[in-house]
Amino acid sequence: MHQPPGFRDPRYSDHVCLLQKSLYGLKQAPRAWFQHFAGYAQRIGFHQSRCDTSLFIYRQGSNIAYLLLYVDDIILTASSTGLLQQIISSLHKEFAMTDMGSLHYFLGVQAIRSSTGLFLSQRQYATEIIERADMSTCHPCRTPVESGAKLTSHGSPVKDPTLYQSLAGALQYLTFTRHDISYAVQQICLFMHDPREQHMLALKRIIRYLQGTTDLGLQLYASTTDSLVAYSDADWAGCPTTRRSTSGYCVFLDNSLLSWSSKRQLTPSRSSAEAEYRGVANAVAETCWIRNLLRELHCPLSSATLVYCDNVSSVYLSTNPVQHQRTKHIEIDIHFVRDLVAQ
Repeated sequence: MHQPPGFRDPRYSDHVCLLQKSLYGLKQAPRAWFQHFAGYAQRIGFHQSRCDTSLFIYRQGSNIAYLLLYVDDIILTASSTGLLQQIISSLHKEFAMTDMGSLHYFLGVQAIRSSTGLFLSQRQYATEIIERADMSTCHPCRTPVESGAKLTSHGSPVKDPTLYQSLAGALQYLTFTRHDISYAVQQICLFMHDPREQHMLALKRIIRYLQGTTDLGLQLYASTTDSLVAYSDADWAGCPTTRRSTSGYCVFLDNSLLSWSSKRQLTPSRSSAEAEYRGVANAVAETCWIRNLLRELHCPLSSATLVYCDNVSSVYLSTNPVQHQRTKHIEIDIHFVRDLVAQ
């Protein structure tokens, strides 16, 4: 910023105005808005979650309320209608807000209430992805990925890498309510920096699968919070190009799928036991985050989390503190699994 022509101060020509306000469009504006909202939420009784900074929790006796903020969109729920209206009135005094009523649509996710629970669907978003790929008239496919197929970095590059990256990124957001395509989407996202024709064919197969399954979604039921169980597995040196391992896990809360992930390990594993142990570490880290989140939501788990793994060596490594030849290459940060088992 500079002083305008004709109004320059000859003694302080380098001085400019310091605005005590965030201008819309500046990089600092979103942070200033969030700090302002978080400060007001804490003044009216909310406290910010450590597991998710966009989640605010209110607890006064038996009254509980949860507020989830994404930029300027808010989901608010409370244990009673009176508390809900009280919080809404407080927010109206500080911010210019619009009450949209009961939750029905949020960030591209449609919420449909029924007697059995809440059904989350991204049908409209999936349809837009199909139209963006110009595949509205394609024939549907029964599975999102070929059984046993592994993508490599060989082949001819795609003609339009931007389109590939755009569609792959859009499919990533779709996995919030479509866990059935998570593995296939994560596989094609590994090659976003240099997509090849075989990767584009794999991406189109996912879209063909969506063509016949746009009505699928995520059904939420009311249940008690008793048990948290995780399953972990790894494919040692499964990548045909880099020989890196691919590990995956899924977490179930009261027999309902809560979290799912599959990713390629950063460095090649020297043995199958090391690959499996790294996969267990990812699963344990996820379950620790979920347990902490449930504790903050005032729904703590009373029992220990069970993590299942089909590799006996990994089970022994989680309980044996002895460092010997086969474990000397495993990083220290993965051994927190052993510490949690001991606790």
